[in-house]
Amino acid sequence: MKPAPTLALCLLFAASTAHASSARFCDRSQELSAAEQDRLLRFAAVLRDELAATEENVALVSRSGLDLSRFNIRYSHAAIAWRSEQGLWSARQLYYACDEGRPRIYDQGLAGFAMGTDDPKLGYLSIVRLPPQAVLTLQPDTPRALHLLAAQYSANAYAYSLRYQNCNQWLIEMLAAGWGNLKDGEDLRERAQRWLRDEHYVPEPVEVGSRFWMLASAFVPLLHLDDHPDEDRVALKLHISLPTTIESFVRARFPQSERVELCHDEKQVVIHRGWTPIADGCKPADGDRVVSLID
Repeated sequence: MKPAPTLALCLLFAASTAHASSARFCDRSQELSAAEQDRLLRFAAVLRDELAATEENVALVSRSGLDLSRFNIRYSHAAIAWRSEQGLWSARQLYYACDEGRPRIYDQGLAGFAMGTDDPKLGYLSIVRLPPQAVLTLQPDTPRALHLLAAQYSANAYAYSLRYQNCNQWLIEMLAAGWGNLKDGEDLRERAQRWLRDEHYVPEPVEVGSRFWMLASAFVPLLHLDDHPDEDRVALKLHISLPTTIESFVRARFPQSERVELCHDEKQVVIHRGWTPIADGCKPADGDRVVSLID
């Protein structure tokens, strides 16, 4: 099934157009010029080359989607990347199927993953390469992946509730099921969250900053607050799984993990290695590799 263009809705709650209806987001599409398509495909090719250089067959990938800069968030959407026996990489992720009104699991090619952005002029991708001991229990397992899929989607899902789920929450629960050697079963989500608590997974709170954004849930059906603790709602701080939180947890658990960050503007791709972020605006630093997008 081809996913609806809402794959980038993983953190819809932060969208500046949060007053719109979910139907508007489900129907939205972006027309790309030939130059923009070429730029994003070349960006995807750099992602493909970086993953091809990965020794293991599993990696974590994240991308910028919606502009969440007002919340100091660069990455909105994370997935787990698999390399097939034929050497092809794909990104397994949760997306919201608008036509069905429910979340689904989707395996997407790297080009589609890289092109899932709201801004074709500026984009970011992050890769976390995992050490061998981290990938042993993370092989493709469709039944377990489906048992970890919640029936209801919420873009701002609380990290420790079974009521809703967003894409990043599904991913961290997948990691928990693998690294915790949890047996498959109908209560797998509950056990995965218990394992995460025991392993001190604590998402950094997103500071909403204004009650206006908290009121967005009254207008956008994909946003909910009834799963968040009262104290978080009062403090305007929501504990939501984000790509950066997942990466921090992975780094703490497996210090040997390596991170590569990619970005592009209209002229170049910057490849940055290490856990420090690329400067805003895709500005290269000393030691970064630059690939020109201008022929």
